[in-house]
Amino acid sequence: MACPVACPVLFRGGNPVYEQHEWKILQQAKNTVKEHGLKTETARAMLDWIHTADICSPAWIASNLITIIGLLINIFTTLLLVCYCPTATEQASPWAYIACACGLFIYQSLDAIDRKQAGRTNSSPPLGELFDHGCDSLSTVFVVLGTCIAVQLDSNPEWMFFCCFAATFMFYCVHWQTYVSGTLRFGIIDVTEVKILPALCTVAGTIFSCTNYFGVIFRGGVGKNRSTIAGTSILSPFLHISSVTALAAMIYKKSAVQLFERHPGLYILTFGFMSAKITNQLVVAHMTKSEMYLYDTAFIGPALLLLDQYFNSFIDEYIVLWIALILSLFDLFQYCVSVCNQNCCPPAHPRVLHQGLPHALEPPLGMGAATEEWRRSWVFTGMDEDL
Repeated sequence: MACPVACPVLFRGGNPVYEQHEWKILQQAKNTVKEHGLKTETARAMLDWIHTADICSPAWIASNLITIIGLLINIFTTLLLVCYCPTATEQASPWAYIACACGLFIYQSLDAIDRKQAGRTNSSPPLGELFDHGCDSLSTVFVVLGTCIAVQLDSNPEWMFFCCFAATFMFYCVHWQTYVSGTLRFGIIDVTEVKILPALCTVAGTIFSCTNYFGVIFRGGVGKNRSTIAGTSILSPFLHISSVTALAAMIYKKSAVQLFERHPGLYILTFGFMSAKITNQLVVAHMTKSEMYLYDTAFIGPALLLLDQYFNSFIDEYIVLWIALILSLFDLFQYCVSVCNQNCCPPAHPRVLHQGLPHALEPPLGMGAATEEWRRSWVFTGMDEDL
C-alpha cells in the first residue's frame, strides 16, 4: 500500500503535544486576522518591495522554508553583535550594526513573502501559522537583544531589563487576546511598528499596545460564560508570562556576581527561549482550543539558577547560566520538532507518533486533502515505499 506523503522525522522520541481530537480541531483552524496598521508611504513602499520579491520567488520553494531562512539570517546577524559586545556596553564595528539591520529587514521581508507564497502555491495549512508565529516569538528575542546592544543599553541594566522583557510580554499578550477572542488583532501601533522605531516608542508602544490587548481580554472571551475559546479563565495565561518575568527579576536582583550586568546576552537568550516556548504553547492552545498547563519543562533552567542562588552560589552562576541556556534551547527545539512531527504524522497513528519511525501511513478517513496540504507545506517531500 503506497503512502501519499513522506513524513520527515526530525527528532526521534518525545511526547505528543496534543491529542487526536485536538489535532482534528487544528485541521479546521482558520487564520482570522484584524489589522489596523499604520498606512504610511514607507509602508506602501515596503509592500511594493514585498510584492516584487514574491514574484521573483520560485513556486517550488516551500513557504515554511522561506520563514526559516529569514529567521536564521536574523539570528546569525544578531549573534555577531553579541560576540562583539558581550556586555552590551562595547562598541562594535560599523559593518556589524549594518549586518544586524539588514538581517532584520530580510527577516521582515521573508516573513511577509512566505504568506504570499503559501497563498500562491495553495499550501497554507495550520502548520504554516504555527511556523509563522513560532519564528516571530524567537525573532522578537533577538531583535530586542540586538537593539539593546546597538545603543549600549546595559550601561543602565534596569532599563535594558525592562525593554527586553516588555517586548516578550507584549508579544505574549498578542496571542493571549487571540486565545480569549479567537481573532488575531493588530492595532495601529503594534509589533512591527515597535521593531521599526524601538528607540522612540519602546515605552509608549508597549503601553499603547498592551492597553488594546487588555481591553479585548477583559471584555470577555467567546467561550461559555465569556471564557476563552478553550472554556478556561481569561486570566489563566497570565500565570505563565508572569512566572517567566518574576523568575527573571528575582535571579537578576539576587545574583551576587551581577549575572545580568556581566552577561546580558546569555541572560536574555535563556529567558527568551523560555518565553518563546510558552508563547508557542499559547498559539497551539488557541488553534486546538485546549487548556494551558503551568507546570512545564521550560522552567527547569531558570529553576536551577534560582536553586543555585538559594545555596549561596554553590556552583559558579556563570556555569549554571550556560546550563540553563542549553536546557532552554533544547527544550524549545524539542517542543517545536514535536509539533512539526505530530502535524506531519497525525495522532491517529501512534506507531509513528510515539516511536518516531520515519513512515507515513494512510491519512485518517476524510483527511486526505488536509494531509496533502501538510505535504505541500514541508521542505522535504517524496514517496515512501510500500509498507
